[in-house]
Amino acid sequence: MFLNRKTSKINEILIDTVFFVFANILFAASVNIFTAPNDLAPGGLLGIATMLYSTFGFPIGFTTLLMNVPLFIWAYKKAGYTFFAKSVVPTLLGNLLLEITKPIIVNCALEYKGDPLIISISAGLISGAGFALIFMRGGTSGGVDIIASLLSASNSHISVGKFLLLIDAIILIISVFVYNIEKAFYAAVCVFVTTKVIDAIMYGVDVGNGKIMFIISKQNKEIAQSIIKDLARGVTELKSRGSYTGQEGEILLCAIRRYEIYKLYKLVHDIDQNAFMIVTEAREITGEGFKLLSSSIDNSNKKED
Repeated sequence: MFLNRKTSKINEILIDTVFFVFANILFAASVNIFTAPNDLAPGGLLGIATMLYSTFGFPIGFTTLLMNVPLFIWAYKKAGYTFFAKSVVPTLLGNLLLEITKPIIVNCALEYKGDPLIISISAGLISGAGFALIFMRGGTSGGVDIIASLLSASNSHISVGKFLLLIDAIILIISVFVYNIEKAFYAAVCVFVTTKVIDAIMYGVDVGNGKIMFIISKQNKEIAQSIIKDLARGVTELKSRGSYTGQEGEILLCAIRRYEIYKLYKLVHDIDQNAFMIVTEAREITGEGFKLLSSSIDNSNKKED
């Protein structure tokens, strides 16, 4: 069991690394090809660093990294070592790749300075996909992503993307005074596309949908506690009785989002490799951690009207 868990941990670190590297290549491409050359400040610390770069020539990657230091400290105190590590590693990778790929992109004349709408949408699509891959592995890309992830953990019915949209709006307002309202508008389009891509990849089209998992195991208690602690999801124990053996027990029922399925599979497998699991589709889930009940009522009323 110990060796299995150790091997599983190593595999998880390797998968995290692959995800983080690929995600940050996308992020670096979106900045160096689209936003930075066109003076678009797409929210967050990146937006501030972009404005400092165009005004004073400060390197975007190193400036962003420096501004992240106090947020790293907050992440460590608020969420512990694991979240801290999954914030520092992607952020370091992202900002290093930002500086490493910049001269390559410039020398190869890959910077795009054409239609501003194409610039903002392309940057949003690419960076949104990159951020989503990082979030799916439990990490952040630093800056307001740390703030958004921590706030979303405390208010799980609100998606990470919506928190990002709210925080980034402040930076966009500042960019109006640094650049002009036109550039701020296209930066806003970029931020909007980014958040929609993040939510679409992580949560699906509807934040209220997901999966229902039934788990039958001799180690139900340990599995339930691990789900509550590691996934921050509720678990319901359903009384059961085997027809063949006549033995009474419990079936664990857990509602999760689509992107959490692999995490739950892994969690259960690490505890009990012989566990019996059934996964079914949930077209809509209302309540804490998913869609607010009031939203579902409003949607139903609209359909009736």
